[in-house]
Amino acid sequence: MKTPYISLMIAAALSLSACGGSKEEAPQAAEQTPPPAAVAPAASSAAANIPPECTFTLSGGDDMKFDSNEIKVKSGCKEFAVTLKHSGKQPKQAMGHNLVISKAADKDGITADGTSSGADNNYLKSNDERVLASTKLLGGGEEDTLVLNVSKLNKGEEYVFFCTFPGHASMMNGKVVLAD
Repeated sequence: MKTPYISLMIAAALSLSACGGSKEEAPQAAEQTPPPAAVAPAASSAAANIPPECTFTLSGGDDMKFDSNEIKVKSGCKEFAVTLKHSGKQPKQAMGHNLVISKAADKDGITADGTSSGADNNYLKSNDERVLASTKLLGGGEEDTLVLNVSKLNKGEEYVFFCTFPGHASMMNGKVVLAD
């Protein structure tokens, strides 16, 4: 019970610190938004060719929770698309969410390295080979789709999904299961 409270306190502190910048910082953040958005159509167009049985939609909001704790990936799919929808209203600087898929053993290292990489890098270390697939960092009302190469998943290995925004991974996570 204390862990969610601590996570909420961390998120509140981060959102307050994000709000303390000068007026000049807000336009810079807005200018940085279009380049990541340019990535979304490529992922979405790639996802358009993926059969419906090889897709999944996940939602996460301002309450720091995903609406599912498991993603079942069909082993017969060549690629599997997961669309993340940020159902909240907060901007990404205060309550951003992304979706990362990795081996369970790599989660803590990815989140630690991501925190030091910062929001401009979607809280992910550049070219992190431990990341099997990821979305960009989203604010309220935004969505993005990742495409996972299913051949990267091995039977018997544990996989997870999570958000790398600082303090979120402890509450915003779940299992990725390779199913027949």
